[in-house]
This record gives sequence, structure tokens and C-alpha cells, in this order.
Amino acid sequence: MNKKRGQQSIIFKVPPTLSAAAAIAGPKEGEGLLGNYFDKVMEDNLGGQDSWEKCESYMMEVAITAAVKKTGLLMMDIDFILAGDLLNQLIATNFAMRSLERPFLGLYGACSTMAESMIIGAMMLDGGFATNIVAAVSSHHDAAERQYRFPTELGAQRPLGAQWTVTASGAVVMTQGNNGPKVTAATIGKIVDPGMKDTNAMGPAMAPAAANTMWQHFQDTGRSPDYYDMIYTGDLGSVGKELVIRLIKDKGSDVSSNYEDCGCMIYRESQDAHAGASGCASSAAALCAYLYPQLAAGYLKKILFIGTGSLHSPTSYQQKESIPCVAHAVAIEI
Repeated sequence: MNKKRGQQSIIFKVPPTLSAAAAIAGPKEGEGLLGNYFDKVMEDNLGGQDSWEKCESYMMEVAITAAVKKTGLLMMDIDFILAGDLLNQLIATNFAMRSLERPFLGLYGACSTMAESMIIGAMMLDGGFATNIVAAVSSHHDAAERQYRFPTELGAQRPLGAQWTVTASGAVVMTQGNNGPKVTAATIGKIVDPGMKDTNAMGPAMAPAAANTMWQHFQDTGRSPDYYDMIYTGDLGSVGKELVIRLIKDKGSDVSSNYEDCGCMIYRESQDAHAGASGCASSAAALCAYLYPQLAAGYLKKILFIGTGSLHSPTSYQQKESIPCVAHAVAIEI
């Protein structure tokens, strides 16, 4: 059976199952819209660690360990861990893997990394190369600000279109053949660069990539937007979300009634996150803390989960390069 569909998509012959999910978050996220759904909410942004970066590693360890425990498996039963974060050389993830001691592939797709990890994991499971896989990501507001923008101690004023990097980690356990939500299809995105250079406006920068992948998914699979109960993008925030709706409408489809962005699901308006949430854990926190339980309980039966990534770096920004972006789509169904 040819599993490739169209230009960029895959239909899985033996759809892998999402057997469990877990998420840990910081205090700001715990006060947000999904606060009651996290497995653990830290009291502060250090989580008992010496630095923000160590806290990020700690969060990933906790999320992965909690997700594996929910399945009844042991850590030694996990064939591979696919994970990543936003920091240089994936230091948060690499350091977290020291104690977990499982075969590990570090992945970087910026904020699209959760979807990327799940797609590669699904390929490995469907291909018979593994039985149990963990896909995980993390991000930390203070660590990301220090790397990409300004140290938080500086108190730099953020523009209204900026988004707030989520302090959290999310992990899913993907397995062969068990009952539960299944990854039935995926669409791997292309780099889309609209020429934007403002790293405070990542939602508008990523929106064209999200719309491109979403539309290509419909073309490749023959599915229409209303095939899904809901379509979720990763972390476009309020500005990017509205742009996606307009871009898809220009192509002749309407997703306004069953589309939401995870960046609009994390914080309350009163929390002053401006345009919404961002970071690897924006989509991961929404998926692992809220969407997965909704799927497992049958309240949602078909969703399209689209991770979006802004693939700039401090170096590229300082050299005044534009921002290349990517989006990857994962279809999850009961």
C-alpha cells in the first residue's frame, strides 16, 4: 500500500495510538484558561532548580515520566524518545535525557517540534521500527527571552502584537495497536518565508506557513475542513489566527467555525500576554493537558493539529535576515 498522498501527506496503514499524555506548567500558565487541566503546576518559574534552563529540563523529565507512568509501561519499555526545545543545541532536552537513559533523537522545528516529533514517531511505529515511543517538547519564558530577545531583568516593553512564551512541557506516549486516539494522517510542511523580519510578530510570520500546510492537507487527502470537529494551529496568537482564516477564505474555504489557535487557549485576557501564547509548549500544553483528554473521552472525535514554527535565530535576526517558517499537520481521530 502506498502511504504517500499527494505532494506532502501520509496516510498511516496501521495508525499509531496516543496512549497517554501529560503536561507540567509554570504559575502563569496555571492561572490561565487551562490551569485545571495540567498534571502539575509549579509554584514559580524555577521549580526548585538553580536556573531557568535547568527548570526547563526538569519540566521535560516530569512530563515524560508522568506520561509513561499513565500507560503502565516502564521507562525501559520506551524504544525511542523524540523531543526538542527552543534553546541553542537543544540543551534543555539533552540534559533531561541524561536521567531517562533511553535512545533519543533530538529534533528542532521551533514551535512546530511537537507535531514534527509525533509525525516521525508515527512513521517509526507504522513502519514496525518501534513499539512504544515518546514525543515531547518544552519551552520556558525566561530562558527563551534571555536567548532571543532581552533579559527579563531589563524590563523591556513588549509591543502589543508580541506573544508570551509558555513555560511548560508536554509529552505523549505513542504505541502500536491499543485503543485510543490514533494518528491517521500527517502533512509535512514546506518552508514559507513571507519576508517579515520583526521577531515580535511571529504570529503573522507563521500564518502563511500554517495556511499553506492546512490547504495542502485538504488537497492531498481529499478531506474538507468540515471533516474535522476542530482544527488547531500551534501558536499564531490572535493576530495570526485571523490571518489564517483570511488566507484559507481566499482559497475558497471557510474554517472560521471549527478553527482555533492554541496560542489563544493558554492565557486569560487579564494576564496581559498581548497577542497570546507562543513557544514549543504552547501547542504541546494545549494538546497534552486539554485536547488529548477531550479525544480520549470522545468529546472530540477528529482533530487536525498543526504545529507552527518560526525558524529564526539570534544570529539570523542580527544579520537582518527574514524569518523562514514551517507548519506540520497531524490528523488525530477516534
